[in-house]
Order: sequence, then structure tokens, then C-alpha cells
Amino acid sequence: MLGRVLFAVTGLLVAGLPMLANAELRHYVASLEQSQWRLSDNTPIVCRLEHEIPSYGKAVFTSRAGKDHDLNFTLDMWVKPDEVTNAKLMSMAPSWRPGLLSKPITELTYQKYFSGEVPKNAAWSMLNELERGMQPTFYYSDWYNRSSKVAVGLSAVNFGRQYSEFRSCLANLLPYSFEDIAFTVLTYQAGGTELTRYAKAQIAKVQEYLAYDPEVELVLIDAYTDSYGGRSVNQKVSEKRADSVKQFFLSAGIPQERIHTEGHGERRHVASNATIDERSRNRRVVIRLSKPL
Repeated sequence: MLGRVLFAVTGLLVAGLPMLANAELRHYVASLEQSQWRLSDNTPIVCRLEHEIPSYGKAVFTSRAGKDHDLNFTLDMWVKPDEVTNAKLMSMAPSWRPGLLSKPITELTYQKYFSGEVPKNAAWSMLNELERGMQPTFYYSDWYNRSSKVAVGLSAVNFGRQYSEFRSCLANLLPYSFEDIAFTVLTYQAGGTELTRYAKAQIAKVQEYLAYDPEVELVLIDAYTDSYGGRSVNQKVSEKRADSVKQFFLSAGIPQERIHTEGHGERRHVASNATIDERSRNRRVVIRLSKPL
């Protein structure tokens, strides 16, 4: 089987797409010799499973750290759609397994100039079908010639071992994402630099995430106090608090040039200082993480 196969068909109906007499079906799928799957990312913050489709592009399954256990599929085309295009996704039997019935997975729309994306549930269905040895296949009309039909298949050859490693990666993803810790507020015991128990758990999450994500380019640390005590004393306390958080990240291996600290003393309160609870809210350090857009 070639990576790209051309068929002339007459009066054929493929996945609900009417085929005109003698219309051309261009079929892109890896041959037995070409089919390779690889785990391109295997960390606690991202798992990525990829498959090359000769002469067409790449199929990519991605899951990222977070409480939602997301799964995204992208059909990364070398040539992006030139107009909005409707497509059908089917589970098809490969040519070497004749007699197995095909079944629909989902219908989707390719947006102009973007790669094709599949929703979470359908992406899981694709993985399940690949595990069964089936061939998830996209069918659509060529956006340059509507009478020309295109089929793009994912081969299950050499899938099993890499899928097993992908599932192991999924099991080790952190239960929180970058968005969950990109803005973190730490609170302190009255006086000094001792964090509350909850704040210690929060800073441990930030530290763990930073250890795995080299794309975080800047860690901003801003420290504040309540208004008890003199202003100059409070200023020094806030600077010590900011520095203690910085030292925590430095000891965890975060480069110093990525960390910027500033103590604000008793300025910029978020609550009044009339009660113990309100004063505790003002005794805080705010950590902000920045990544390139």
C-alpha cells in the first residue's frame, strides 16, 4: 500500500459522502513499513502521541496537566484548508483485515486556515478504535475541487506499545494546570515570615510545576504586610517575605534570572485592618508566572 493512493470510483458512497462517477478519491495513509507512532512529550505536565501521515501531515493526541483530564486531537495538515469544510470521521478496517464493519465516530468542520480538531470524546473513541486495530479515517471534499474526495487514515500498525506508554504518561499528569497556579496568593502567620499550612501546600504546587515547565520565563513575587507596626519595619518584613519565597524557588533549581521580587510593606491593602481576619488577608505574597504568548 502506498502512502498516497488514488482511486477512480463509480457511483460509490463513502462515509455518507456521495461520490460522482469517475471522481477521484485521494487516500493518505501510512503503509505497513511507514507506520510509526512516537511519544514526543512524556512529562507530568504534557503527554503527546504523534503519527506521521506520508504526503499529508501529522496526527497528534495531546493531554495536559489539570483536574479535567483533557484529551485533544489535531490533524496537523501540511496544507491548511482554504475554506470551511465539513468532514466525517469513520472507524474503518485496514485492507489486511477485510470483512470488519466500519462505524461512524463523529462529524466535524475544518476551519479555514486551521488544522482539523476533534472533540475530547471522539478523540478517546479514536484511540479505542486504534487499539482494536481499526483505522480512524477522515473523509471530506477537497476545498480546491469539490468533485475530488479525500480520505486521511491513521494506521494502527506499531500503535500498541506507544499507546501503553502514553497511558502511563496520562496517569502521571499533575492534577493542576498552569492556569491553576499562574496567580497564587500565599498568606502568613501574624508577624515574621512563617507561611500558613495552606500556603505551604500552594507554594509546593508552584515549585513542582516550575520544575517541569521550561516555558515559564518569569516568576514575579510581590510581598505585603498589614498595617500593624511602623512603616519602615513593615517594609523590611515584606522584603524578607519576598526573599524567603525567592530562596525556596532557588533551592528547587529555578534560575535566579527568572525570579523578580519586590516588597511593598503596608501599601496596597486588599482588606481593612479592623479585624484579625482582615489583617491576615493583607499579610500576603502574590506569585505571578509568565509564559510567552
